[in-house]
Amino acid sequence: MSADASATFAPARPVGKMDERLAHAIRFLAVDAILKAGEGHQGVPLGMAEIATALFTRHLKFNPKDPLWPDRDRFVVSNGHGSMLLYALLHLTGYEKISLSQVQSFRELGSHCAGHPEYDPAAGIETTTGPLGQGIANALGMAIAEARLRARFGAKIVDHMTYAFVGDGCLQEGVGQEVISLAGHLRLGHLVFVWDSNEITDDGATSLSISENVAERFRVAGWHVLEVDGHDIEAVSDALADVRKDDRPSLIACRTTIAKGIRRLEGQRGGHSGKLIDSDRDEMAGTLSWPATPFAIPNEVAATWLDAGTRSQAEYDAWRRRAATLDGADRASFERTIAGHLPEGWRDVTSTYKARSIVERKPAYSIETSGEVASALYDVIPDIMTCCADLEAPTNHKRQLAAFTAGDNRGRYVHCGVREHAMGALANGMAAHGGIIPLAVTYLAFADYERPAMRMAALMGLPVKFIFSHDSIGIGKNGPTHQPVEILASLRAMPNMLVFRPADAAEMAECWEIMLEHATGPVSLVCARQMLPQQRSDASRENSSRRGAYVLAEAEGTRRVTLLATGSEVALAIEARAILQAKGIPTAVVSMPCWELFELQDEGYRASVLGAGTARVGVEAAMKFGWERWLGDDGAFVGMTGFGASGPADALYRHFNITADAIVTAALALL
Repeated sequence: MSADASATFAPARPVGKMDERLAHAIRFLAVDAILKAGEGHQGVPLGMAEIATALFTRHLKFNPKDPLWPDRDRFVVSNGHGSMLLYALLHLTGYEKISLSQVQSFRELGSHCAGHPEYDPAAGIETTTGPLGQGIANALGMAIAEARLRARFGAKIVDHMTYAFVGDGCLQEGVGQEVISLAGHLRLGHLVFVWDSNEITDDGATSLSISENVAERFRVAGWHVLEVDGHDIEAVSDALADVRKDDRPSLIACRTTIAKGIRRLEGQRGGHSGKLIDSDRDEMAGTLSWPATPFAIPNEVAATWLDAGTRSQAEYDAWRRRAATLDGADRASFERTIAGHLPEGWRDVTSTYKARSIVERKPAYSIETSGEVASALYDVIPDIMTCCADLEAPTNHKRQLAAFTAGDNRGRYVHCGVREHAMGALANGMAAHGGIIPLAVTYLAFADYERPAMRMAALMGLPVKFIFSHDSIGIGKNGPTHQPVEILASLRAMPNMLVFRPADAAEMAECWEIMLEHATGPVSLVCARQMLPQQRSDASRENSSRRGAYVLAEAEGTRRVTLLATGSEVALAIEARAILQAKGIPTAVVSMPCWELFELQDEGYRASVLGAGTARVGVEAAMKFGWERWLGDDGAFVGMTGFGASGPADALYRHFNITADAIVTAALALL
């Protein structure tokens, strides 16, 4: 139907017997796996079987023998509870890692067929999904990455689609509307959402919670919208062909029946994940003339599905020939980019910036120094794309980058608008796609808007760079709503997340170097708003931040006190050290830009830095939670004990007693 068609669905047309049986193979693999596991979500694989059949047998560009083919179409099951739909498709089309034994071990420990899809591109699983809305935002990021790489390398090398299967839950989550709006604005014609419109959620009928025309939300956001019967393979296939002709992102709204095939649960709330019983399977097998033996796929059906897995072989071979004919420099650049390797010489940027900062010794805003390092790297590393949510000027990370727009996909700066939820998750999609190093930039107070995406990045091990400014009460008069006193602790509690809080420009350059090298998980770079003095004076030092913590200023004499600080509070610790030394108390200052890296060091190094037997005082304009690890039972902490307040930064530090004098008092009390 046209984009202006009403929300009506034509009756299903007759479909070939083999097409029906291809869809039934998905249904029975899903039901058999769920019955064996004793639990699972059958609604999606039963309700979307025909849709998936149309996509995989007629339209999707993929190669199970080379799952990492750079120009493959990306396929995301955003309604990830329906994971058995994905596993059935991957098994049937010949992905080696999704064998029948893996399907039979669905939801068991160690299986590739986990309860929700878990990121494993080599198995055909493009992203981890389950928290609703994250998957479609990942798909948006994949489409942005594809468009940027196509603009950079040309359509002969990069020209593929991103398809996302979407449920009502994905579209009810707030992040869903952010995605719809931004994708339409960017006019991403290679992005297709296929909506499983079954009018049911786990809470019951959708009429209990929404009354708007969902398809109309897409239309007003500038999407191409088609509405079809989701159980009509020909209608779905026609729609999938039609969307390729439109330069807008597309929604195919497919009216379906949840749990189709299980008469007891069809169209019911229980169709989502209600417990299946053996008689459900027996009845469905009888009705659909399917083998009674679990996991048995008729030979001709299995062979047809495997043939579908080879359908793109000609396109694959042609692409390899085109890639091989790229000239030497372009081919090397493409291969380096897709492999995720950094260009030669990039460390010269960070080392030069570090050396200059130490020589010049100029105070600087740390968010400004981060922007300066990033700006110097942009020319050297064309893979970097920066996403920012509404705060371009105060976060200072655009510099010379042109905007990525609907009219020009060559740009490397994505104006995300006031959409932090989508920004974090689309950055994950860019990283999962490959060929892009995404930065996501905003205030630290808004990290909680990105939190689901940050957790998913850590879970998947995606190298996303989350960059935050305005990190403490140091932001001053904006007040406690913008003073993230508790967020550092919460980020440090997240597994597989490196959290950096540099103290000066030299540490900033070092942290950037480590961030770019780190490819097995995300990082959070936390920057201050206030001016920070340059602390480091030894330009010959190696990257001291690489070990997470180091002695910035050793005691003059046998150390009695160790002051441990991060970020802007390192300057206060240095000031307090001078007072204590003047009192004849040998005191060292330890800068701790990354706790997680320090935790990885050997016990001997940690002991030498922390100062065994010394009085320890931790200093940070944040909550104490977590500092006990470094301070021990007898250490003291100078920092926040509650939320901040409105006022100038210097007045707030005095008001909350985060001063050099307070540090000295705490140290003396321990001696």
